Amino acid sequence: MARFPTQLNEQIGREFGASQQYVAIAVYYDSETLPQLAAHFYRQAVEERNHAMMIVQYLLDADEQVAIPGIEAPKTDFADPVAPVALALEQERAVTQQIVTLTGLAREEGDLVGEQFLHWFLEEQREEVSSMSALLKVVERGRENMLLVEEYLARSGGGEGGPEASAPAAAGGAL
Repeated sequence: MARFPTQLNEQIGREFGASQQYVAIAVYYDSETLPQLAAHFYRQAVEERNHAMMIVQYLLDADEQVAIPGIEAPKTDFADPVAPVALALEQERAVTQQIVTLTGLAREEGDLVGEQFLHWFLEEQREEVSSMSALLKVVERGRENMLLVEEYLARSGGGEGGPEASAPAAAGGAL
């Protein structure tokens, strides 16, 4: 019996968990009156939700069972304004490893279509780790005056934009 579809269903839960964690981070920054950081993480939350729905659509298209797993509550208390971004980077690195493991499993099971599907996610994770690493450096430098971080995000556009044209289809459509 193929383990790949089962592991993809588990990844759906991890993607929804990442989305919820980003909502919690966004709410933290919103409560600190840091609207640029809040908006950045609200967008990240939608992106992670879309990733989960892309996997749902893939499983539907592959005529595999879809089982949406429950998720743990996100962390909502942070020691300082740097901690949420550090957690986000840690999360992105963990997701990258999860996608690498899934890709290896697809290859091991000879599921070349599944492996090809995950190639977009591998590229996405490289970009996510890179951008979150950069944001962490900015937040660490600006920790004494978070308004400088806000200014940086406002100037850089904060990663605005919808899903890429090359992104896999999301069940129900990407938000």
